[in-house]
Amino acid sequence: MFSVSHLHHVAIICSNYSVSKRFYHDILGFEILRETYREERQSFKLDLKVSEFEQIELFSFPNPPKRPSRPEAQGLRHLAFAVTDLDACINHLKEHKMAVEEIRVDHLTGRRFTFFADPDGLPLELYEIE
Repeated sequence: MFSVSHLHHVAIICSNYSVSKRFYHDILGFEILRETYREERQSFKLDLKVSEFEQIELFSFPNPPKRPSRPEAQGLRHLAFAVTDLDACINHLKEHKMAVEEIRVDHLTGRRFTFFADPDGLPLELYEIE
């Protein structure tokens, strides 16, 4: 039987490594587990701890292709983070001059959520779980 215990990581390719590193580490608060520069690829790889099990792998590559459209491109639509206090998270983002969409309510679950974007325009969601 095929059995998955949890999501291990999400890989993101950024356009400006230092800007994205600051965003994910300093603003969103994800702990840096490991930072590696791979000379042969002219690429940084930053492993960030999201939770006990999940990580973000942040990559930089020379001249990566742009994302086709937002958010309805084929493939990954957005990345969602579970939060327990949506209002506090929104306030934190706004204190860092981040644009945050209006709060919506999931009509299937009744839970509140909102969207914002990383420095490259990748759609990120905050989904209130309690």
